[in-house]
Amino acid sequence: MTASAPIVTLIVPGRDIAAFAPAALDSLRAQTESRWRAILIDDGSTDDTGAIFDAAAAEDPRFTTIRHGASRGLGAARNVGLELVDTPYLGFLDGDDELLPNALARMTETLGRTGSDFVASAYVRSRVRGDGYVAGRVQPWVAAATSPERLGTTLAAHPLAVSNIVAWSKVSRTSFWHDLRFPEGVAYEDQVVAQLMYTRARAFDVIPDVVVRWRLRADGTSITQGKAQLPVLRDYLAALRGGLHVLHEAGAHASVTARIELILAMDVASLLESAESHADPTYAAEVDAFISELRALPEFADAAPDPAIAAALAW
Repeated sequence: MTASAPIVTLIVPGRDIAAFAPAALDSLRAQTESRWRAILIDDGSTDDTGAIFDAAAAEDPRFTTIRHGASRGLGAARNVGLELVDTPYLGFLDGDDELLPNALARMTETLGRTGSDFVASAYVRSRVRGDGYVAGRVQPWVAAATSPERLGTTLAAHPLAVSNIVAWSKVSRTSFWHDLRFPEGVAYEDQVVAQLMYTRARAFDVIPDVVVRWRLRADGTSITQGKAQLPVLRDYLAALRGGLHVLHEAGAHASVTARIELILAMDVASLLESAESHADPTYAAEVDAFISELRALPEFADAAPDPAIAAALAW
């Protein structure tokens, strides 16, 4: 550990992640750039998450712990952390994911050279295999957003950047967040924020380096694995609508088309499958309404869906 002043703060929220938090914290300790601090936010856990966070802070002054007596949600937890950042750069790490060792060095060095508002990087999903988790490959939509390297770019020059919608694959200048916060009380809170970042930035960087392993839990308890539940579906569709609205209002029509294509490729098939078997007919009605809204968008005519999706939608 170095006595140098920290240059980047990681906001690390978590709720009931005691089985995964040690690996996330170890991934911070292993960073080749040691000038970081981390705000660990226990969002009302009922397991040992808070104790794990407290132990980390007791052993290493770069960790600070905040405890919520009851869960306030991921968006609120991140917003609490944002109020405490006092370093030039900031980023996010979910407490059940892992940074790769060179992540912070690569991203902060890039921003130091370019002067951009933020840098967005690649990530991979980790799936359970045997007794542990194994990282997969960079998915095509992530590669389209982050490869090849583009420094000081804009949404007009790189409309496919909007395929990278997660908060935790980016590092930003702290000043960029002066009036930017996450919506609270909903799931999928990072989608609208990501599109606001792209549309507000003077310039941003994209790099193909994998910086995060995103864990898909074996027990299916992560938010992104719960879309078969009607309340989660509603939050998810609201996030998709909100992100498209941000891009459309900004006049980023090529990016709207790119998002429609990705939604058709990555979301619609599974939503239709869930709707077909769901016990509540409201689920199917809400999926149908969302697809109708997509079709009504002016940019929809420019989208090129996968043939299988086109067939499923009876085009």
